[in-house]
Amino acid sequence: MAPGPTAQTTPAPGDGPVDTDAATLLAPHTTLGLGGPARRLVRASTADEVVQRARAADGAGEPLLLVGGGSNLVIGDAGFAGTALLIDTEGHEVVRRDADTVVLHVEAGHDWDALVADTVADGFGGLECLSGIPGRTGATPVQNVGAYGVEVGDLLVDVDLYARRTGRRGTVPAADLGLGYRTSRLKGARNVDGEIVLGVRFRLTTDGLSAPVRYAELARALDVEPGTRVPVADARAAVLALRRGKGMVIDLADPDSRSAGSFFTNPVVDEATAARVAARTEAAGQVPVTAWPQPGGLVKLSAAALIERAGIPRGHPGEHAPARVSTKHTLALTHRGGGTTDDLLALARDVRDRVDAAFGLVLEPEPVLVSCAL
Repeated sequence: MAPGPTAQTTPAPGDGPVDTDAATLLAPHTTLGLGGPARRLVRASTADEVVQRARAADGAGEPLLLVGGGSNLVIGDAGFAGTALLIDTEGHEVVRRDADTVVLHVEAGHDWDALVADTVADGFGGLECLSGIPGRTGATPVQNVGAYGVEVGDLLVDVDLYARRTGRRGTVPAADLGLGYRTSRLKGARNVDGEIVLGVRFRLTTDGLSAPVRYAELARALDVEPGTRVPVADARAAVLALRRGKGMVIDLADPDSRSAGSFFTNPVVDEATAARVAARTEAAGQVPVTAWPQPGGLVKLSAAALIERAGIPRGHPGEHAPARVSTKHTLALTHRGGGTTDDLLALARDVRDRVDAAFGLVLEPEPVLVSCAL
């Protein structure tokens, strides 16, 4: 997966005590099941309520944490010394239709995979390769969520935003969002206006066929040549099967799915660095690290392959550890129960440092880290 993600945050430090009432615990609102309490926990079920809650927090000088599905959040054990706002807005509708496409408006809090399932059922093409990713729709442009050769930015028309710094609401075209590999102007420190996603619009095809299959693994699963378009339901079924095999579909019966999706992004490096990595694996008699050419003479390397070649196996560091590398996919760090965020971060540091020692590359975390750091 990417991956889930999939929460938007403004994690200012805040002052004063954190409420320790169980009702304010953030762990139940994350897919990892980790994280301490918020000082205050509120919900919003409409876009207007999101704006009102945000304005109230800002007016009180209160730090604000926006939480959707919690699938891309790592929250510290001390919790969040501010207001956590749960985005529970739901709904989607076709707002424009022409000969072969529709424009679909989706509320920010709408469950992402439920949206993908609905578009597939309606015969709309474009989002099917993003099946099985947990979280809410409003987080997808923040992270420019992508998987199996498709990114949200490929289908995105525009987003409805509330800018906390100016107090204004407006619609911003996708081209103005600074979309890149797992990033946008809405992510982290780049979000200088404190913009909150209220709604999203996608342009989808109506012929019942998927986007061209670009990802080799998915093409093999579908038994088609890359570039082929297939029925959207077939593409969704194949993607879900691939993700389940990696523990990347939320399943209460599968402890490998208690994760934040891919914990590290695939590093994008220059050709000289990619050649150095290839030489290291060749000298060690290892299978080469998967690499994808990128524009501008850059190369994207598989973080999962780097982790494996650095000597970290699936299930590391062992079955009794509360935080473990997934037994299905080395890019997912899982919480098996009874652990803490500190346990998870210790594992993440171990993985990062071993890859750095082996290849001179520092992997960057993909989830949003709140009240904690690597």
